[in-house]
Amino acid sequence: MSTSGYMGWALVVLPIALQVFYCIRALLRPHREPASRLAWVVVIIVAPIVGVAAYILFGNTNVGRRRIARLRDALKRLPSLTEMGLSEGQPPIPERYAPLFRVGQSISNYPAVGGNKAQLMADSDKAIDAMVADIDAATDHVHLLFYIWLPDTNGLKMVEAVKRAASRGVTCRVMVDDIGSRLLLRSEHWQAMAAAKVKLARALPVGNPLLRPLKGRIDMRNHRKIAVVDNRVTYCGSQNCADPAFAIKADYAPWVDVMMRFEGPVVRQNQHLFASDWMAHVKEDLSPLLRTVNLLAGPGFTAQVVGTGAAVRYSAMPEMFIALMNSARRELVVTTPYYVPDEPIQAALCACAHRGVETTIVFPRRNDSWIVAAASRSYYRELLDAGVNIHEYEGGLLHSKTLTVDGEVTLIGSANLDRRSFELNFENNILLHDINVTSEVRARQQNYIKSSVSISDRMVAKWSRSRQVWNNAIAMLGPVL
Repeated sequence: MSTSGYMGWALVVLPIALQVFYCIRALLRPHREPASRLAWVVVIIVAPIVGVAAYILFGNTNVGRRRIARLRDALKRLPSLTEMGLSEGQPPIPERYAPLFRVGQSISNYPAVGGNKAQLMADSDKAIDAMVADIDAATDHVHLLFYIWLPDTNGLKMVEAVKRAASRGVTCRVMVDDIGSRLLLRSEHWQAMAAAKVKLARALPVGNPLLRPLKGRIDMRNHRKIAVVDNRVTYCGSQNCADPAFAIKADYAPWVDVMMRFEGPVVRQNQHLFASDWMAHVKEDLSPLLRTVNLLAGPGFTAQVVGTGAAVRYSAMPEMFIALMNSARRELVVTTPYYVPDEPIQAALCACAHRGVETTIVFPRRNDSWIVAAASRSYYRELLDAGVNIHEYEGGLLHSKTLTVDGEVTLIGSANLDRRSFELNFENNILLHDINVTSEVRARQQNYIKSSVSISDRMVAKWSRSRQVWNNAIAMLGPVL
């Protein structure tokens, strides 16, 4: 056979061989639903070049072996719960809610702790002002971790507050996601913080984007929003360090977020979560900060940090959501900007409504992701048929991630009800049991509902065939996404 013949043969056989190889990889991949494996096989067969390239880039939920090793090593070096003073006793929790906190502890090892207090911030600007005030009052350290930190009005307020604290001798550590906060990282303000002796770190640095896929998936990001001041105060919620106008996606503004300020033993758990991220990226041991803290005494509610990510077991976040949905007896209210559920999440929501629980979910009317918007709406028919109340918020992009159960339990944090939060991103949430705090969150949820359009069976029935086909076709890619 001539050389040209061998080349022609190779050009035919090589693509087929690659297809077969990556189809087998997709079928052998652990922790995947059959639908996900099928979706990848179909993509690879139907569009060989694009499918194989997509699988190489996005087919594996792998943040990189070295990163996982560093994170797990950091967790080993951090103090035990006993050393942190968090293993003694069990706060009073109604028996029906105790399993929720056991699920939370099984995820990130933080136990339920009592004696906590919280304040729900009025809005995004007020949340930034409160954080700035706490930073200005700091005497020992300030720890900040944000997925997105923009060099806008609120972002620069925080920059200046951190610089002021550093000038007073307060140790300031700032970590931002390498992709989400790229505008700040490229700005003069990042260097200005470094010049002010602020300790800086990039979470999940990309490095060479061409080589990144060989080391780990590039779109697995640190989506957390954490602030800890002096082991005394912490913040948790959906808000990035930015203006509600959110300049990078201003067409969808205002971005409507929720943020809560906590005091009490739960602060130490958020500190531990921050320390695990920091020590996985920076050669600095933060263990002493967790060993020398005096817990606040006095009354308060039970709370628990639930941190998920690549070093935590597969499907941890969906387990938490499903446990909460299954615990509801009278009412379940959920707000989320992104809804691309796996089958168990969708089934749990429907089952909640089927058993007579008043089940409500609120989405943004206009979503910054047209893919997520289409995929989300493909699930409306089944949810409505089950009796779930669906609302679409019209006052901006509803970015709040909240869940309340029976007016008594709240989950607040960074995790969405989508596969990215389930499998890819590092997330942080706080689970709490308190009627007063939950009533505040529930009132905020009700404000969202008042500013929303109620989605009815009739509205969905009027969708054109082409729209239904489009929504369902996009949803089929959910397991791939």
